[in-house]
Amino acid sequence: MQGLPVKPYVNREKAPQPGTSNVPTDSVSCASQRHRGFALAPSHFAVSSARAIRSRFRSTVQTQSLHAKLVGANETKLHAESDVYRPSPDPRMSDLNFLSAVEMADGVRARKISPVELVEAHIARIERLNPSLNAFARTDFEAARAQAQKAEAAAQVAANPGRVRSGAPSPLGALHGVPITIKSSIDVADFPSECGSRLRKTSVAVADAPLVARLRAAGAIVLGSTNVPEFLMAYETDNLIYGRVNNPWDLARTPGGSSGGEAAAIASGCSAGGVGSDGGGSIRIPAHFSGICGLKPTPGRVPCTGHFPASAGPFTYLGVVGPMARTVADAALLFEVMAGPDPGDPSSAPVPSRQWTHDSVRKLRVAYFEEDDATPTTPETSAAVRKAADALRQDGFQVEAWRPENLDRAWRLWFNLFGRAGQMAFSPMQEGREDDLSPTYRDFRARVAAEPPLTATELLNTLLERDVLRLRFLAQMEDFPILLCPVCAIPAFRHGEREWTIAGRKLEYLKAMAYSQWFNLLGTPGVSVPVSQSPEGLPIGVQVVGRPWEEEAILAVAARIEKLCGGFRRPPI
Repeated sequence: MQGLPVKPYVNREKAPQPGTSNVPTDSVSCASQRHRGFALAPSHFAVSSARAIRSRFRSTVQTQSLHAKLVGANETKLHAESDVYRPSPDPRMSDLNFLSAVEMADGVRARKISPVELVEAHIARIERLNPSLNAFARTDFEAARAQAQKAEAAAQVAANPGRVRSGAPSPLGALHGVPITIKSSIDVADFPSECGSRLRKTSVAVADAPLVARLRAAGAIVLGSTNVPEFLMAYETDNLIYGRVNNPWDLARTPGGSSGGEAAAIASGCSAGGVGSDGGGSIRIPAHFSGICGLKPTPGRVPCTGHFPASAGPFTYLGVVGPMARTVADAALLFEVMAGPDPGDPSSAPVPSRQWTHDSVRKLRVAYFEEDDATPTTPETSAAVRKAADALRQDGFQVEAWRPENLDRAWRLWFNLFGRAGQMAFSPMQEGREDDLSPTYRDFRARVAAEPPLTATELLNTLLERDVLRLRFLAQMEDFPILLCPVCAIPAFRHGEREWTIAGRKLEYLKAMAYSQWFNLLGTPGVSVPVSQSPEGLPIGVQVVGRPWEEEAILAVAARIEKLCGGFRRPPI
């Protein structure tokens, strides 16, 4: 869920052409020209980032042996006449879908896996599962296959024995050959950018957003864009253009919103990873509902340029874009590729990355709380936070119970900006077209309409009080640089549910999500990592919150939790 409906920087009104490939043949070079200086070529930067990620988050399973097991005797044969791989039929191909993105990139680099195999495995899974999940807004398999062929040819050149013996740095990017997806609120060249609304039905992106260009330049292959609720204003992904998205853990439940399509695609093995956006929990809550990892960075760490609605004015405090993946290592790798300044984002800042070893991150004091007095959580949600805290304590961290003050007031200020000011910004484009709005968006409008109009004085006081609360919170984080808490009060809910009873107390829809919304208001990074499950078998994540610009620290702590508590589990779909 994300901010202000400013006109996108590269948007035009043009009807998409169904059944055609709209992505340029050489999309990486085109993107590089459009975002000069910021579309990083598959260079030393991307390769060194991958090395750093692998050294910090290396899987205990040796990648080469795992790939050999998966490919085995059916390893695809190289066609000499075309110098590209042609995938052989393999009933075990779907196992490729659940390798981590780091393992996929390592396998491509070591010539154990073909990019063509990876793309074909993901296309096959999308074709089989998307009729049930409805996770995608747009796919472009023709372009993805063409990019996979180019990626395979580049991998063959990189593996030339003469080049290897010379010790020349690899020309392959950190994500070379890895199939990914992009939330449909983020510009992908020639893809529709309706943001789930009939009011934007003819809107098409002219160019890749800078973060998409960076992912392509690092070798990632875009399979398609994923479904969202209208204008991103819901925690259930449904709209009048593409319909409802279902959770791969239980099709009767939502994967969350607004990055619900992205979460469902990644959790189900239809994508190796991707990008969401978050103005009130819209990365972290879908990750929690779907059993994957999702990082909300500090505003400005990853550029929001090319996102609709744009992050501007007071929404620069709230709205971010960030990675979503099945493992913390994958989220970290995607983050390092995407992060960096861009002049199109008013919060953008050139923040250098910092490496955290296990010994250095254990020196950070950790606080945790299971529940806020105003927002009850399910027993299994509280238990998941205790489980993560206990695991870190046993791992050598100093862990103490502590809860920040004034959280309920933080929620009110968040709603003033996101709900009341946000609806004021959207209203002009919606006047006279109310019949074209989706039921979920109408619910949001009705919730906001129950409040009095936001005055200029109240908006000014909201901004001033937000800064006061933030200063107090950051001062407390000097003692506790890491905070553990729930992502949401409940696990994934059934479609259409808007109220729950927990321990005899009523909990309404928006307040159930407060555990994530607070940290959008306070401007701190947070990551959701899967820890446990509900009695129904639904995944439950725990949120790791840190100080501004310290994404690498919370990712390092999340990686320890993931290792100690089990991490991602494959859904039953």
